Amino acid sequence: MRRSGCFGGAMRVRLAALLALGAVLIPLVAVAQPPGEIPRIGVLANIRSPGTEGFERGLKELGYIEGKNIIIEWRLVQGKFDRLPEFAADLVRLKVDVIVAPADPYVRAAKNATSTSPIVFALVADPVGAGFVASLARPGGNITGLSSIGGELIAKRLELLKEAVPKVSRMGVLTNPGGAGFPLAEVLKGLEVAARSLGVQLQVQYAREPHEIDGAFAAMSRQGASAVMVVSGSPMFYAERTRIATLALKARLPTMSEYRELVDVGGLMSYAANFPDLMRRSAYYVDKILKGAKPADPPVEQPTRFELVLNLKTAKAIGITIPESILLRADEIIQ
Repeated sequence: MRRSGCFGGAMRVRLAALLALGAVLIPLVAVAQPPGEIPRIGVLANIRSPGTEGFERGLKELGYIEGKNIIIEWRLVQGKFDRLPEFAADLVRLKVDVIVAPADPYVRAAKNATSTSPIVFALVADPVGAGFVASLARPGGNITGLSSIGGELIAKRLELLKEAVPKVSRMGVLTNPGGAGFPLAEVLKGLEVAARSLGVQLQVQYAREPHEIDGAFAAMSRQGASAVMVVSGSPMFYAERTRIATLALKARLPTMSEYRELVDVGGLMSYAANFPDLMRRSAYYVDKILKGAKPADPPVEQPTRFELVLNLKTAKAIGITIPESILLRADEIIQ
């Protein structure tokens, strides 16, 4: 049945108005997409830190802006590492596109929560030894990322600390047997060999929980240690870096660690890859996966550059003079 010309004209006016309104609304819809249509990343971490800032910087370099074309689900344990399984399971329930799990405990929690969701790590010392990947060249599962080569550098750290403080003959080793992220027994055996060649006796002290760090330092002092190596890989030691630095300063013990942030708060030395930069690079793995790459394929990257950081203010406070040979090799000196 045909309508009147007047009615048809009214319809055309309404249609034109709707089309005009649609032209205004379309850009708004494009910006405010439903959350399910925007890539969603889950991040397991302890706190917001230089590492997480490095990851965010990497995303920005790739054109990702949080809240606009990517959503980040932050799960920060804030020192409560026993909550990692809960947080990892939560990210799996949310069906995030990728889980970023920086270091060993985070990866293990994510691995236990899913065998299918892609997982990207950035600071795992020995991903093959930890059972996260089949090989560095071909990860082979749902996990890939970047290695910090932590265990292989420990003997080098001992050598640098001995060169910085030549009079050291008894050295404390602070470690966490439950969260090293590498084969601890094997690494300690190699460290013992290196120590003997340098004329250094090691005193290994374990700290599985934060409150055990105080007792470990007290034991090292009683046993006559004149320096401390933090053999880590454990996020717990990173979280407790201020406590470690304070105890070391109080006991006048020079420290060597993989964490340059420990040097920032009063530790003496660190030697490692740049962790924020490794976290920045992990964003590129996330990007590859979001664009269709399978985590089984991208090889695990290893750092090629390592940084020596010194705190001369700490050296002065504990009464030692750093040799010129070490000062010249330092990448950064905190005055």
